[in-house]
Amino acid sequence: MEPVSTDDVTAFRRFNRYFTRRIGVLNDHYLGQDRPLGEARLLFEIAGSGSGVSLRDLRGRLGLDAGYLSRMVKTLQAQGMIRLSVHPQDSRLRTVEPTAAGRAEVEEQNRRAGALASGLLQGLTAEQRRELTEAMATAQRLLRLAGIAVERVDGHAPDARACLDAYAADLDARFPEGFDKSDLVGPHEVSGDAGAFFVAYEEGRPVGCGALRRLEPGVGEIKHVWVHPEARRLGLARRLLDALEAEAAARGLIVVRLDTHAVLTEAQAMYEACGYTEIPAYTDHVYAAHWFEKRLGAPAADPPV
Repeated sequence: MEPVSTDDVTAFRRFNRYFTRRIGVLNDHYLGQDRPLGEARLLFEIAGSGSGVSLRDLRGRLGLDAGYLSRMVKTLQAQGMIRLSVHPQDSRLRTVEPTAAGRAEVEEQNRRAGALASGLLQGLTAEQRRELTEAMATAQRLLRLAGIAVERVDGHAPDARACLDAYAADLDARFPEGFDKSDLVGPHEVSGDAGAFFVAYEEGRPVGCGALRRLEPGVGEIKHVWVHPEARRLGLARRLLDALEAEAAARGLIVVRLDTHAVLTEAQAMYEACGYTEIPAYTDHVYAAHWFEKRLGAPAADPPV
């Protein structure tokens, strides 16, 4: 991946400074209410959770330090905006829910935020508003992708197996013949010298995976590239594919292969766009209709004999 240029960093920071000032987040009385943005956003998230949410989930969702979250929760509780309780299924967790006063404040917060946004957009033509809306959607998509971490995990890890279970359920629903989970790679095939398994995490939650296993000297196979439905159309599948190819190259593999089902037309299009060439079948796989290959580099020299 190419290094980030100084110009890109400067432009990003310049936009952040302008935007945060323009929408008033630097004020201790965000939207004219008697609280700063951090507390207002926390109350918004709590109210949006319905019947309650755990503090652990809030900390992960908002990326908050535990001490900072605790201080804001105490403030909101003292003001009568929220109530704390013990999680009904796990006594180690505390949950929080809004009071009637908290819900009323969030309703007013939403009204004021809507008025602020409307006022900002009023100075643009309809076409300019559409252009801005599309630009913001693109920015959000790319920022989400940038915030996702792709990490190598052990093939036995709970997150690895959970992703494969979700992948299998997806294929079982899409394939006319269904999908048998026994076709999934075993942990030993994607651990240690045999292979590797990658999981994509968004805000600590697994949202994608991909596996690499060694087929023969110099040749690897990519398996089970999957993205959670809520994280699709971000470009995450390509990120996973890049990570798997980089891992293959680091292991000295010069060719990677993969196969795909006839109904997975979007996967076929992605592989072709990423430089894979369709080849004859290299294995007898019940779910395969198309086989692909990509060369990662020049063949290594023959080892001494």
